[in-house]
Amino acid sequence: MSARSLALTHAADLSDFVAASPSSYHAAEETARRLQEAGFTRLEEADEWPTQAGGRFVIVRDGAAIAWAVPADATSTTPAHILGAHTDSPGFKLKPQPTTGARGWLQAAVEVYGGPLLNSWLDRELRLAGRLALADGRVVLAATGPLLRLPQLAIHLDRGVNDGLSLDKQTGTQPVWGLGEPESEDVLAELATEAGVDASEIRGFDVVVADAARGAVFGKDDAFFASGRLDDLASVHAGVVALIEATDSDLPRNVIPVLAAFDHEELGSSSRSGAAGPILEDVLERVYESLGADASDRRRAYAASWCLSSDVGHSVHPNYQHRHDPVVQPVLGSGPILKINANQRYATDAVGAAAWAAWCETAGIASQDFVSNNSVPCGSTIGPITATRLGIRTVDVGIPILSMHSARELAGVSDLYDLSRVAHAFFAG
Repeated sequence: MSARSLALTHAADLSDFVAASPSSYHAAEETARRLQEAGFTRLEEADEWPTQAGGRFVIVRDGAAIAWAVPADATSTTPAHILGAHTDSPGFKLKPQPTTGARGWLQAAVEVYGGPLLNSWLDRELRLAGRLALADGRVVLAATGPLLRLPQLAIHLDRGVNDGLSLDKQTGTQPVWGLGEPESEDVLAELATEAGVDASEIRGFDVVVADAARGAVFGKDDAFFASGRLDDLASVHAGVVALIEATDSDLPRNVIPVLAAFDHEELGSSSRSGAAGPILEDVLERVYESLGADASDRRRAYAASWCLSSDVGHSVHPNYQHRHDPVVQPVLGSGPILKINANQRYATDAVGAAAWAAWCETAGIASQDFVSNNSVPCGSTIGPITATRLGIRTVDVGIPILSMHSARELAGVSDLYDLSRVAHAFFAG
């Protein structure tokens, strides 16, 4: 197949991945499902783990998934190559009493999650997705089809709307999902039906709102891919594809490839399943213990290891060029990006930049730089957090997109595929 055909196939598979991953919990499970289908063994954290080299494994903790492959000849000091990404996206989460309404309308009471572009959620079909904790101790995943909508106020009732629309985070963000009286209806029942459980058995829930539309390729020469949750399922998906391909043969490897898909990055990563929590360190410690490593061996292995923190970055916007650096202006379709920040909002340094260039050269792809306009400070990623926790050399990378934190973001088809190719080179050591 040609590179263009491979990129389009990759985009179609990403569309399937996003559709199966409307919440972080679904994304972690879909990651594990795909890896298990490819021959990985799912482990439970409360169980004993294999104590010999060799094998491919995956665990799920809440909305995070960690997967790794141990070469048969791995030693107690074999370094790890870790691709870090995240499973959550900005949006909305159901409040504890989620069914509300007024004047014959049924509405869902939601809380803002992270920093979404609020206006982008207007006038589009939305779905609910997440996990339900039941009275019998089970936790089940549930997702509806198109169910909700945030209808915008008509221009006839707000004549100045085109001079500047501002949504109140409380009164302007409660979506409608039906007609009736909230006293006699329950939005959780819609999720319970989809999960095949009784709504009366629900004792707790973590449920978010997601865009119901599938990802789509469009534009001249099929250059564009639009979808919800590209931040950061584009990186998670690239990591899954690359990890399967890089470990699907008996070729010798001199590294332990690791995919770390964390939750709660949009909130700062401080949770038991976030990058600031213990999950990656827990896994690595157990992996190296299985190889007979003591604390000194682990420190030696970490000193030789690398982490690629993969998250989306900003493409130059043709209508707002002044918001970008006047010289460094990455654009869709010209390759993944190396993210650089003098204040360590990104963890990239000179040594990391050189390593990234080598992996891109091995993969045969072009790369672009990203740096912020000094007047428009950038956000941060899991990169500095992982580097701080483990002391592992870390490089911040990703793909350029437009409409970051929108309900539906825009990427370049070729960039998505190229990211998986360089991830493959990275995992292959």
